[in-house]
Amino acid sequence: MSTSQKNSDLLYGLHDRPAPLKALFAAFQHILASFVGITTPALIIGGVLGLGSELPYLISMALFVSGVGTFIQAKRLGPVGSGLLCVQGTSFAFLSAVLAAGFIVKNRGGSSEDILAMIFGVCFFASFVEIFLSRIIHKLQHVITPVVTGIVITTIGLSLIKVGMTDIAGGFGNEEIGAAKYLIVGGVTLASIIAINRLRNPVLRLSGIMIGMLVGYITAYFMGMVNFHIPDVAIISVPMPFKYGFNFDLAAFIPVAIISVVTAIETTGDLTANSMVSKEPTQGPLYLKRIKGGVLGDGVNSCLAATFGSFPMSTFSQNNGVIQLTGVASRYVAFYIGGLFILLGLFPIIGAVLQTLPKPVLGGATLVMFGTVASAGIRILASAELDRRDLLIMAVSFGLGLGVVAVPEVTNSFSPLFKSIFGSSVTVAGLSAILMSLIIPQNMATEAEEQVSEFTVEDEQTHIA
Repeated sequence: MSTSQKNSDLLYGLHDRPAPLKALFAAFQHILASFVGITTPALIIGGVLGLGSELPYLISMALFVSGVGTFIQAKRLGPVGSGLLCVQGTSFAFLSAVLAAGFIVKNRGGSSEDILAMIFGVCFFASFVEIFLSRIIHKLQHVITPVVTGIVITTIGLSLIKVGMTDIAGGFGNEEIGAAKYLIVGGVTLASIIAINRLRNPVLRLSGIMIGMLVGYITAYFMGMVNFHIPDVAIISVPMPFKYGFNFDLAAFIPVAIISVVTAIETTGDLTANSMVSKEPTQGPLYLKRIKGGVLGDGVNSCLAATFGSFPMSTFSQNNGVIQLTGVASRYVAFYIGGLFILLGLFPIIGAVLQTLPKPVLGGATLVMFGTVASAGIRILASAELDRRDLLIMAVSFGLGLGVVAVPEVTNSFSPLFKSIFGSSVTVAGLSAILMSLIIPQNMATEAEEQVSEFTVEDEQTHIA
């Protein structure tokens, strides 16, 4: 009996092989759902750090490594990979830390090559954090709790909103920033995404960000904001290991390493959801093997990304919705997805065309994406059973994390190294949450609350008497 017959609500189960045409159609659905998410981080990082000449290659490698990573996750090479239909893509969680690493070099007067050498060197070493954690991921739930994860993810989203809003206003370094034409285009893009998201057609909703950006692009064209000049690029983009060199800085490494820890936990949740929609076990030896392999795959793929010139990889949770929509959970579809992404990544003209995207269009889309990241963190916090201890950890972590961004002068007395480390809201919030979770015992908070509850009951009984 086939997997699809056993799981009647799936057209194709994990180990079923759809016909090539059906598999290709399902693969296109996944590509529509993830293409913008994969390419946008490179556009943001390149735009903010002034890496325009390198953008076509960076976007090509984002697509190329996503294709390779998706194949590895589904194929499972030895212990590496989950064996699920699990799409890999560039992670938004690392954006703020990567930008901070880039600014360390940029503020020293470094060139584009110097900036990228630092970013990819730091990301290369940070990938081994996740590789190591994959072996002990089942033991981390006691340290990286939902409260810690929720705090870090919320802080990441909130810290990135400034980037999206700046793009809506015209982009960094624009002398006309805040001009009405920019706000109109950004507003049209944002409104289009919201409107499409409210439609009942699930296929349109999955492509909502892409369609919204297209509407914004057309609006920008009629307002004279589109420059169709496409720079000369090579016909084929050949992946080159460490094309920009290799560098390392401890202050740049620590924020990326912290996010690697949280990403490992986040990937565990994504793979659990993937197993559920694929009608596969969510507990037991097979499940644990897939989780360890999937997190290891995340780390290995992030290592490959840093090697070939892309940013850290992670599983894409939105593709779990595609599995539910299509009823196709076959891991063989991932081979088509991986192949198509690899082909797209070999042609830098795609990156050159995306480079013509006006900043307000990109900002209208990323504002939604970053807000979604923050909302995901809030949802994690809301799902946890919060006690007074958790609320205290949240209050201090958010206060310190967002405080260093609001008042950066607070680090003026720090050494340059510590100033770079503690100038990051994600680092401060993450370290605060982890340290307080370790220092403040859970049982003491519980006992205190029980005592308060007992006193309250006694007071009520006395009052009634």
